[in-house]
Amino acid sequence: MPAQPPFRRRRLGRKLARMRADARMTLGEAAEALFKTKSALHRMEKGETLVDVHLVKSMMDLYDCYDPDLIEQTVKAREKGWWTTFGIENQGYIDVETEATHVYDLSPLIIPGLLQTPEYTRALFEAHRLKRTSRWLENDIEVRRIRQKRLADPEVPLRLHAIVHEAALRTVVGGPGVMGGQLAHLRAVAGSPNVVLQVLAGAAGIVDGMATAFTRLSFAEADEPDVLYIEYLTGALYIENEWELNEAKLTFEHVASRALGRDESVALIERIPAE
Repeated sequence: MPAQPPFRRRRLGRKLARMRADARMTLGEAAEALFKTKSALHRMEKGETLVDVHLVKSMMDLYDCYDPDLIEQTVKAREKGWWTTFGIENQGYIDVETEATHVYDLSPLIIPGLLQTPEYTRALFEAHRLKRTSRWLENDIEVRRIRQKRLADPEVPLRLHAIVHEAALRTVVGGPGVMGGQLAHLRAVAGSPNVVLQVLAGAAGIVDGMATAFTRLSFAEADEPDVLYIEYLTGALYIENEWELNEAKLTFEHVASRALGRDESVALIERIPAE
């Protein structure tokens, strides 16, 4: 599967495409006026290639649409992501999550990454069939820790609604000590106003939607579509189709309606170590 274009470039490209459409110009007409080929302009609107500030200014003149935020977005779209400092070149999920304001995470068997302790994360990575080098392992753990800091951002905290199956809480990852620390962390973070943590109890039986894990991410801009993220063995899917996004939303809401409430979930998490 071809690599997903960086999120900031895709967002910028969509905005440029909307501006052109609002100006009632075809791709060919705009390309000719901007001294570009149709294919080159198409790739820019899809976020597949970089756009420079001078061209964006020309587009605003051509489309008779001045947007004061567009220049800043163009500059940011050309910047490398913060995670590349740690040797991670893949623009995948981290790229999207960095720009998101809300994350809806359905995890049947593993604690979501945003809620993992470093010890739990380390145990997961060390259990992987493909062994990481020491530096690779430490970088991955640090990147996850930086992602988690957004949950405690005092100004604009990331809002997280996570649903985990009781099985994820009872699966011993890294030994009893690691799991004890992980459960204690879940109890603590569940008290955050921007975090909703629900547990689907085993006693609930089979609940439609828990057969696979998925994450839906939404953004501050009203016209920015959500992204549905699904990992599989050899890669991941990034879905922006409206029908599929709606199905994911309805499925998440259905599972949430069958899961324990916030207080009941915390009470279950507290009981597990004693049992």
